[in-house]
Amino acid sequence: MTSGFRPPSDSCHDWIGPPDQHSNLRPIIFYIPKHESPLERRLRELRQETQAWNQQFWANQNVLFKKEKEEFVRSRLKAKGLELRDEQGQRVTLDAEEMAEFYNAFLSKNYKKQLLYNRDWYKRNLTITFIMGRVALERAWRRFGLKKRRTEG
Repeated sequence: MTSGFRPPSDSCHDWIGPPDQHSNLRPIIFYIPKHESPLERRLRELRQETQAWNQQFWANQNVLFKKEKEEFVRSRLKAKGLELRDEQGQRVTLDAEEMAEFYNAFLSKNYKKQLLYNRDWYKRNLTITFIMGRVALERAWRRFGLKKRRTEG
Protein backbone atom coordinates (compact mmCIF):
# COMPACT_ATOMS: atom_id res chain seq x y z
CA MET A 1 0.00 0.00 0.00
CA THR A 2 1.48 3.30 -1.03
CA SER A 3 -0.59 5.66 1.11
CA GLY A 4 0.05 6.23 4.81
CA PHE A 5 -3.46 5.05 5.67
CA ARG A 6 -3.71 3.10 8.94
CA PRO A 7 -6.86 2.22 10.89
CA PRO A 8 -7.01 2.78 14.66
CA SER A 9 -5.05 0.11 16.55
CA ASP A 10 -8.15 -0.95 18.50
CA SER A 11 -10.24 -1.57 15.36
CA CYS A 12 -12.11 -4.89 15.11
CA HIS A 13 -12.99 -4.61 11.42
CA ASP A 14 -11.43 -4.63 7.99
CA TRP A 15 -10.65 -1.12 6.78
CA ILE A 16 -10.73 0.12 3.20
CA GLY A 17 -8.16 2.76 2.35
CA PRO A 18 -8.05 5.49 -0.28
CA PRO A 19 -7.44 4.49 -3.93
CA ASP A 20 -3.89 3.55 -4.82
CA GLN A 21 -2.34 6.05 -7.23
CA HIS A 22 -1.12 3.35 -9.62
CA SER A 23 -3.83 0.68 -9.62
CA ASN A 24 -6.80 2.89 -8.65
CA LEU A 25 -7.86 0.07 -6.32
CA ARG A 26 -8.80 0.73 -2.72
CA PRO A 27 -6.52 -1.39 -0.49
CA ILE A 28 -7.97 -3.33 2.41
CA ILE A 29 -6.28 -3.67 5.77
CA PHE A 30 -7.58 -6.93 7.16
CA TYR A 31 -8.52 -7.29 10.80
CA ILE A 32 -6.79 -10.23 12.49
CA PRO A 33 -8.89 -11.63 15.37
CA LYS A 34 -7.06 -12.46 18.57
CA HIS A 35 -8.12 -16.12 18.36
CA GLU A 36 -8.16 -16.57 14.60
CA SER A 37 -8.89 -20.19 13.64
CA PRO A 38 -6.73 -21.94 11.03
CA LEU A 39 -9.61 -21.68 8.54
CA GLU A 40 -10.13 -17.98 9.27
CA ARG A 41 -6.39 -17.41 8.81
CA ARG A 42 -6.45 -19.33 5.51
CA LEU A 43 -9.32 -17.11 4.32
CA ARG A 44 -7.60 -13.87 5.38
CA GLU A 45 -4.30 -14.89 3.78
CA LEU A 46 -6.04 -15.86 0.53
CA ARG A 47 -7.85 -12.51 0.50
CA GLN A 48 -4.56 -10.67 1.16
CA GLU A 49 -2.77 -12.63 -1.56
CA THR A 50 -5.62 -11.97 -3.99
CA GLN A 51 -5.57 -8.26 -3.15
CA ALA A 52 -1.80 -8.10 -3.78
CA TRP A 53 -2.17 -10.03 -7.06
CA ASN A 54 -5.02 -7.77 -8.18
CA GLN A 55 -3.11 -4.64 -7.15
CA GLN A 56 -0.05 -5.72 -9.14
CA PHE A 57 -2.04 -6.58 -12.25
CA TRP A 58 -3.90 -3.26 -12.34
CA ALA A 59 -0.85 -1.17 -11.47
CA ASN A 60 1.05 -2.77 -14.36
CA GLN A 61 -1.93 -2.55 -16.71
CA ASN A 62 -2.53 1.12 -15.92
CA VAL A 63 1.15 2.03 -16.41
CA LEU A 64 1.12 0.27 -19.77
CA PHE A 65 -2.17 1.93 -20.75
CA LYS A 66 -0.93 5.43 -19.88
CA LYS A 67 2.38 4.91 -21.70
CA GLU A 68 0.75 3.58 -24.86
CA LYS A 69 -1.96 6.24 -24.78
CA GLU A 70 0.67 8.98 -24.52
CA GLU A 71 2.62 7.46 -27.43
CA PHE A 72 -0.54 7.24 -29.52
CA VAL A 73 -1.50 10.87 -28.83
CA ARG A 74 2.04 12.09 -29.56
CA SER A 75 2.22 10.21 -32.87
CA ARG A 76 -1.22 11.42 -33.99
CA LEU A 77 -0.44 15.03 -33.09
CA LYS A 78 2.94 14.81 -34.80
CA ALA A 79 1.27 13.45 -37.96
CA LYS A 80 -1.01 16.52 -37.90
CA GLY A 81 1.98 18.82 -37.37
CA LEU A 82 0.83 19.73 -33.84
CA GLU A 83 2.66 19.91 -30.53
CA LEU A 84 1.40 18.50 -27.19
CA ARG A 85 0.53 22.05 -26.05
CA ASP A 86 -1.00 24.96 -27.93
CA GLU A 87 0.10 28.62 -27.84
CA GLN A 88 -1.69 29.20 -24.50
CA GLY A 89 0.04 26.20 -22.93
CA GLN A 90 -3.13 24.09 -22.97
CA ARG A 91 -2.75 20.40 -23.70
CA VAL A 92 -3.95 19.50 -27.21
CA THR A 93 -6.34 16.55 -27.29
CA LEU A 94 -7.61 14.18 -29.92
CA ASP A 95 -11.29 13.77 -30.70
CA ALA A 96 -13.41 10.87 -29.43
CA GLU A 97 -13.18 8.92 -32.70
CA GLU A 98 -9.38 9.02 -32.69
CA MET A 99 -9.25 7.97 -29.05
CA ALA A 100 -11.74 5.17 -29.78
CA GLU A 101 -9.18 3.79 -32.23
CA PHE A 102 -6.60 3.70 -29.45
CA TYR A 103 -8.97 2.07 -26.94
CA ASN A 104 -10.01 -0.57 -29.44
CA ALA A 105 -6.40 -1.34 -30.39
CA PHE A 106 -5.32 -1.48 -26.73
CA LEU A 107 -8.15 -3.86 -25.79
CA SER A 108 -7.48 -6.07 -28.80
CA LYS A 109 -3.74 -6.21 -28.10
CA ASN A 110 -4.32 -7.09 -24.43
CA TYR A 111 -7.28 -9.41 -24.95
CA LYS A 112 -5.51 -12.63 -23.96
CA LYS A 113 -3.91 -11.07 -20.88
CA GLN A 114 -7.31 -9.73 -19.78
CA LEU A 115 -8.96 -13.08 -20.47
CA LEU A 116 -6.40 -14.88 -18.28
CA TYR A 117 -6.79 -12.26 -15.55
CA ASN A 118 -10.59 -12.65 -15.58
CA ARG A 119 -10.32 -16.44 -15.41
CA ASP A 120 -7.95 -16.28 -12.45
CA TRP A 121 -10.01 -13.56 -10.77
CA TYR A 122 -13.15 -15.72 -10.93
CA LYS A 123 -11.28 -18.79 -9.65
CA ARG A 124 -9.84 -16.86 -6.72
CA ASN A 125 -13.15 -15.26 -5.82
CA LEU A 126 -15.07 -18.54 -6.01
CA THR A 127 -12.49 -20.10 -3.69
CA ILE A 128 -12.75 -17.14 -1.30
CA THR A 129 -16.56 -17.37 -1.35
CA PHE A 130 -16.45 -21.12 -0.63
CA ILE A 131 -14.06 -20.63 2.29
CA MET A 132 -16.20 -17.74 3.59
CA GLY A 133 -19.13 -20.16 3.71
CA ARG A 134 -17.04 -22.66 5.65
CA VAL A 135 -15.91 -19.93 8.07
CA ALA A 136 -19.56 -18.88 8.60
CA LEU A 137 -20.49 -22.48 9.40
CA GLU A 138 -17.51 -22.85 11.71
CA ARG A 139 -18.52 -19.70 13.59
CA ALA A 140 -22.15 -20.82 13.81
CA TRP A 141 -21.09 -24.19 15.22
CA ARG A 142 -18.88 -22.42 17.77
CA ARG A 143 -21.65 -20.00 18.72
CA PHE A 144 -24.07 -22.84 19.39
CA GLY A 145 -21.45 -24.94 21.18
CA LEU A 146 -21.42 -27.63 18.51
CA LYS A 147 -17.69 -27.47 17.92
CA LYS A 148 -14.96 -26.72 20.39
CA ARG A 149 -12.56 -24.05 19.20
CA ARG A 150 -8.96 -25.11 18.70
CA THR A 151 -6.54 -22.48 19.91
CA GLU A 152 -3.01 -22.19 18.74
CA GLY A 153 -0.13 -20.91 20.51
